[in-house]
Amino acid sequence: MTQTIEIKVPDIGDFKGIEVIEVLVKPGDVLKAEQSLIVLESDKATMDVPTEIAGIVKELKVKLGDKVSQGSVILTLEASGQTASPAPAPAMESPGANGPRPPSKDAPVQAPLTPAVATPSTKPSADFDAEVVVLGAGPGGYTAAFRAADLGKKVTLIERYETLGGVCLNVGCIPSKALLHTAKVITDAADAAHHGVTFGAPKIDLPEVLKFKESVVGKLTKGLSGLAKQRKVTVIQGTAKFASPKSVSIETKDGVKTLSFDNCIIAAGSQAVKLPGFPWDDPRLMDSTDALLLADIPKRMLIIGGGIIGLEMATVYDALGSKISVVEFMHQLIPGADPDIVKPLHKRIEKRYEKIYLKTKVTKIEASKAGLKAHFEGEQAPEPQVYDRILVAVGRRPNGKLINAEAAGITVNERGFIPVDKQQRTNVPGIYSIGDIVGEPMLAHKATHEAKV
Repeated sequence: MTQTIEIKVPDIGDFKGIEVIEVLVKPGDVLKAEQSLIVLESDKATMDVPTEIAGIVKELKVKLGDKVSQGSVILTLEASGQTASPAPAPAMESPGANGPRPPSKDAPVQAPLTPAVATPSTKPSADFDAEVVVLGAGPGGYTAAFRAADLGKKVTLIERYETLGGVCLNVGCIPSKALLHTAKVITDAADAAHHGVTFGAPKIDLPEVLKFKESVVGKLTKGLSGLAKQRKVTVIQGTAKFASPKSVSIETKDGVKTLSFDNCIIAAGSQAVKLPGFPWDDPRLMDSTDALLLADIPKRMLIIGGGIIGLEMATVYDALGSKISVVEFMHQLIPGADPDIVKPLHKRIEKRYEKIYLKTKVTKIEASKAGLKAHFEGEQAPEPQVYDRILVAVGRRPNGKLINAEAAGITVNERGFIPVDKQQRTNVPGIYSIGDIVGEPMLAHKATHEAKV
């Protein structure tokens, strides 16, 4: 006996009014349990909504562009009686490492590994086995892992740090945008004086600012481990390197383990460039991850690199009260961008910042008790200056040379990028690569798109 039931949007956290950007089924389709129905998208966040019940689609209740929340009816289903295994409700996914991240209460729990079974194949003997192994759990990595699992594959996802989500979600665009929101509130209040409304000087409580930033990150990371469990994706926390074209060795807290695979997806990402010769053992010299920690509000701060990352952090620290200087080697800020767009930005921030040096570079940094002394060279180079903190934001470097690619015969160019074809295939059959590690632009949504190719 069949039964017609309503399939509704499950608990998706605190999100409401989320837009439907894709409808994956139509009336008459025969659905399996756990099959995806629609795709939702919020700001930098997407998710597939599956059905836990198998059956035949009778009527769709949503269309492209509709806004839905928890409890919204997606469709009516003539149920067959088959249900999915109980699993945590899906949560919003956000696109995405460089440097350790703080422990998270939402860190994925390592699932039990399935012992490798000897089969007549070219795979070497190993501690464990997977049909698909994904190296890196950033926006490309976890998207690829979830997609492969949805297609019925036995998937293992290996991530060095405690939380899924990659640089973008944990130590990149999401936390930086949270801090930029705080900065905008401060600057908007100050700018209101031009309209005859004057506020008192803001009182900055750094622990509370950090708490807000972490709450934004936590809201988006919540559920990623649940999504992995729902799809029966095994998550291993550790550092993976190739041992052969069909296996990787994984350094975990329990020692080194080996895992054999049929197919591999490399999504190992990138890290901030650390210019040689600088005193990186001094905590006052920062990369972008360090800057997001907001250890203090320096009186004087130098940003090396006038690109997006450098200017975002300059905006934050300027609003919090630091005197900011920016040094850029090229002839304009945000090199490569349309000059007509950059000029108004330059005009605005040069009124706020202490100094902007173009066609200039920092040749040496000396650490002393008084601060970090920067030496300059170039068309607008000043005399050596002392700063309380210096942020180096001159770009990112792919991690292609850190995964022992030569053991698998994978081609890696001199810059650390892995060449791939239009289907993201490397030169080794069965090994694919996506995201920052395959080339510019290093953007989270690019990695997510490549994961679905």
